Amino acid sequence: MRKKHIVFKYMLGEMLPPFGVTLLVFALIFLMTRMLQLTDYVVNFRVGLGHVMMLLMYSMPFFLIFVIPMSTMMAVLLTFLRMSSDNEITALKAAGWSLYSLLPPVLAFCTATALLTASMSFIGLPWGRMAAKELLIDVARQNVEIGLKERSFERTFKRVVLYVGSVDVESRTLHHVFIEDRRDLELSSTIMASKGRIIPSGGDDIWQLRLSDGVIVRADRKNQSMFTVDFDSYDFNLNLRTALGARDGEKDEEEMYFKELLTFVKRYNKKDDRYYLALLEVHKKFSIPFSCIVLGLAAVSLGIVSRSARRSFGVALGLGLFLLYYLLLSAGWVFGEAGKYPPMIGMWVPNLVIGAMGGFSLVRMAKDRPVAIFAWFQTKARILSGRWGGGQEAAAKS
Repeated sequence: MRKKHIVFKYMLGEMLPPFGVTLLVFALIFLMTRMLQLTDYVVNFRVGLGHVMMLLMYSMPFFLIFVIPMSTMMAVLLTFLRMSSDNEITALKAAGWSLYSLLPPVLAFCTATALLTASMSFIGLPWGRMAAKELLIDVARQNVEIGLKERSFERTFKRVVLYVGSVDVESRTLHHVFIEDRRDLELSSTIMASKGRIIPSGGDDIWQLRLSDGVIVRADRKNQSMFTVDFDSYDFNLNLRTALGARDGEKDEEEMYFKELLTFVKRYNKKDDRYYLALLEVHKKFSIPFSCIVLGLAAVSLGIVSRSARRSFGVALGLGLFLLYYLLLSAGWVFGEAGKYPPMIGMWVPNLVIGAMGGFSLVRMAKDRPVAIFAWFQTKARILSGRWGGGQEAAAKS
């Protein structure tokens, strides 16, 4: 019993460092991908460093939902790859340990990361989405005129196009304003004004543009008529929440907690994109955390089978496996959203496919039998490695 405890503790200690490193590397990559957007917030909206850091924190749950399963897989893969390369697996087998007896620490580690992913999915994601939206609304409410780009057609608001010739930030005045309003499907309006002023909205989420010295051209599509109205002053309202993607004050699917999603699915009668998206989100909250266990167990056989090859070969196999999982998940999301097949299938098929592959290879490895597909990949890797090495030697000699 003590020997099992020692091995258990040893393997957990081996898996934690690569898990942390992988998580850190992908966190830095994620930060780099957000730099352009964050720079835009700082330059155009004058968002302070504190708000930028808060936006990063709010977006982390969405990022971690996908990165934790990948980091779990890489941690297990690198652990078994190192143990195989150092003949530790062979020594344990000689001492009477089977491959199956090495799985409990892997299962414990994968279960812990699955619970961490589930907490991000059930709590972190809706909290982060709502908090980020509220922060952006608050920043936009305080700095409306800063976000408007001069001599540019802004399509931030749904079915509204806004053009401003110039912006005076100090007086909050807009010059040469052009607005095309198609929010009413039967009555479209084109508004031109010499200037406009942004009126503070107080605590609500409405931008009020007080336009001066202009004209409104309205087209009635139903009656096929058009009329013109001149004005000295005209107030035009825009909703901040719809500009940030909200549906008339309703929460998006990713902003809903699990109970809210279930209530929405039960009450929503129309089987359209929103219905399928909500169902996909329900199953995603379970399927992605469960992928930590599936990918972790599949990585065991990948680490063992790569012992006779270079470490980079095993890492490449692991990345290929995760890419396969992600492609299956993306395909399931697309077809599930379109209603081509049930959302449950779209979200769980990737786990079933990877689980079947991992289970089959694990059984073969436990019986010391080769897995044909892995052997084929190893052969191809050796051929490519030989050609690359030979080419480098020839170049060095010349």
